[in-house]
Amino acid sequence: MTAYTSLVALGDSFTEGMSDDLPDGAVRGWADLVAARLAERTPGFRYANLAVRGKLVRQIVAEQVDPAAAMRPDLVTFAGGMNDVLRPGCDMDAITRNVTHAADTLAAAAGRLVLFRVIDPTRRMRGSARLLPRITRLLDLVDDLAARHDAIVVDLFSSRVFDSPALWAEDRIHLNAEGHRRVAEATAQALGLPATFDWAAPVPAPVLAWRARARADVRWARVHLGPWIGRRLTGRSSGDGRSPKRPDLVPFA
Repeated sequence: MTAYTSLVALGDSFTEGMSDDLPDGAVRGWADLVAARLAERTPGFRYANLAVRGKLVRQIVAEQVDPAAAMRPDLVTFAGGMNDVLRPGCDMDAITRNVTHAADTLAAAAGRLVLFRVIDPTRRMRGSARLLPRITRLLDLVDDLAARHDAIVVDLFSSRVFDSPALWAEDRIHLNAEGHRRVAEATAQALGLPATFDWAAPVPAPVLAWRARARADVRWARVHLGPWIGRRLTGRSSGDGRSPKRPDLVPFA
């Protein structure tokens, strides 16, 4: 495989690593895990993670793309669009323009671009099947851009392993530590690193009695769904006021 010496990761909560919590309160996530694998192979390996939770594609473009391009890394990952797709007033034409601009800019500045075919939510989240036409358009765009730029594609959409609730945090929106570990392995294998386990192997989900399921649903609606709807209605984001956790391309540690 290519000996990469630097990685810059862009995106939203998926790439920031939200819900893969460390003891000190920081978050880790799949991108940190991939950086650790690459750093084991290359002394002095450098890593930046510009992703911030809650960001829409236009915000990723406005705040992250130019700084990432200026770093001129060997490897750059871009994942975004699902925060847009989940919103009722989603403008797919604008998303297409922004994702295309991001991919074109990053591919021109970096040694290799990595794109993601997003996780399929339609079998896991009730009511999300209505989003499938938007998701399909996003997948087609990723495929087209990957062909244009000879990008590496991490195909998460085709795997049913992410249907399992065991890979998701309590909020049911963000991957938990095991979910991030699976994405990290999928990404590492796409980069040509040796496989360490079968990331797509099924994960048994806990079986709950209907009363326990009902209590969990009520708690989820109160603790997670309500605040999420409130932020959408008021135009706020979980990432408001937050800075990237690794804004500079520095040696991984």
